[in-house]
Amino acid sequence: MKVPFLDLQAQFMAIKEEIRIKIDSILESQRFVLGPEVEALEREMASFCGVKRAIGVSSGTDALLVCLMAFDIKPGDEIITTPFSFFATAGAIARLQARPIFCDIDPLTYNLDPNKLAYLLEKGKRTKKIARIKGIIPVHLFGQCADMDKILDLANTYNLFILEDAAQAIAAEYPSKKGVKKAGSMGLAGILSFYPTKNLNAYGDGGMVLTNNDRLAEKIMRLRVHGERKRYFYDMIGGNFRLDALQAGVLRVKLPYLNLWLEKRQEAAARYEALFQASGLIERKMISLPLAVYKNKGVKNYHTYHQFIIRAKKRNQLQAYLKERGVETVVYYPRPLHLQKCFEYLGYRKGEFPEAEKAAREVLALPIYPEITPEQQKYIVDCFEDFYKKD
Repeated sequence: MKVPFLDLQAQFMAIKEEIRIKIDSILESQRFVLGPEVEALEREMASFCGVKRAIGVSSGTDALLVCLMAFDIKPGDEIITTPFSFFATAGAIARLQARPIFCDIDPLTYNLDPNKLAYLLEKGKRTKKIARIKGIIPVHLFGQCADMDKILDLANTYNLFILEDAAQAIAAEYPSKKGVKKAGSMGLAGILSFYPTKNLNAYGDGGMVLTNNDRLAEKIMRLRVHGERKRYFYDMIGGNFRLDALQAGVLRVKLPYLNLWLEKRQEAAARYEALFQASGLIERKMISLPLAVYKNKGVKNYHTYHQFIIRAKKRNQLQAYLKERGVETVVYYPRPLHLQKCFEYLGYRKGEFPEAEKAAREVLALPIYPEITPEQQKYIVDCFEDFYKKD
């Protein structure tokens, strides 16, 4: 049996007529850059994510970058983030000649560890380097929110901004002490990505900034069009960070389906858990499963399972075996950011962030999407049993 890592064709076949009608209407309008389609998506996304403002931009990466530009980040400023994330999180910091400061992850959630963050900030205060630190970018990795109450408390204590990287976590919910909050709605700003592999995906690149700050929203809207105040008049230097109408139209068709798709992802995750429990592989400590830390804590979307991540013994050999059996898997991420060649100048060494490094050696993402079948999932777990039967 062949099991693709992601089956976008199945999603398209279910909604292709709606997509074609929408695209045809945009083609007939000949309004391709920003315009009413983008404005409508921004209103719908703001409502969906529980924020006052949503600003469509060209990608999740550009959403990070334009936020940092709007925050007036300058060369030499320092921003704390995780070493276990997609490159864009730290890359956006470095592009502005600011300095990424890494903090290790919680091994159970793969998200920024608030206890390690507290230690890092206290050390900065003790060594009088805290003035260089301007903010924190927590990443809601794989579809589950970081522990935002603790992170926000630390940010308030040290007067730091929070920019939430929710690129993988649209609609994920967090049971905060102020009530249920959606990913991207808790910091000064949050960002989303609509890359084709995301849970809410465009047919190309696209992203969004979320914020409750009207002044910040207006600034980002100018920055995304080169800093333009009115046509050909510029008060600041921005960039070309615009979301196009075709992508906005596709996203508007898909948004009403998102909660259903997330339910199906949670159902698929539950099937994996049941199958792996029955296999005995967890008891034998061949694998361990992801921990949904907010399950049964009053939130529906406790984990949106953008990825279903396991830890596995002999991970690389297992992945090769699964490939031979027709099962596609992906390693997120094989090398943490502090060990990437482009960040050698930061001076980090192997062993400084042991949890991130251990995760990089062990994690494996299995196929998960709304259309995956119970038969496909059983086949995958059977392949696991076959691989580990001699251990």
